Amino acid sequence: MLGPMWVDGAYEGEQLTRSMGIEIVTCEPGLVVGTMPISGNRQPVGILHGGANAVLAETLGSLAALLHAGPGGNAVGVDLSCTHHRWVSSGTVTGVCRPLGERQAMASYEIVITDDSGNRTCTARLTCAVRRGPGGRTAPRRRPPQDQPRRTEHR
Repeated sequence: MLGPMWVDGAYEGEQLTRSMGIEIVTCEPGLVVGTMPISGNRQPVGILHGGANAVLAETLGSLAALLHAGPGGNAVGVDLSCTHHRWVSSGTVTGVCRPLGERQAMASYEIVITDDSGNRTCTARLTCAVRRGPGGRTAPRRRPPQDQPRRTEHR
């Protein structure tokens, strides 16, 4: 298991999160938190690899999207951007993922990664395509204002 996500037994030993040492600390709607050690995830010069930040961010955001999708649903990342603010050379980083917007078919998340001293080291934004399961929460539908006529286009 990775948070609420079942991992196929045939692939249990091949999970990137396992080889990178990522641990999920909190996994609930609206908040996913995980940690990752610097050791084993370094660039040749000894600092945390930026790609490791990306893996942590996408892991946390994807879990948040899966929670949003609900039982029987699915989610996949479609866009990830990471801004690296400062380098880290030892200890552990912690990622905190919160939703920016969760809709029926799309969800976006901000993931803030900090070092052991609480300094922000990376800010990431992940957008996921979501396929809602039958038990997923439903987003409220927006209705056009009743006082404005509907516009239709004829070809």
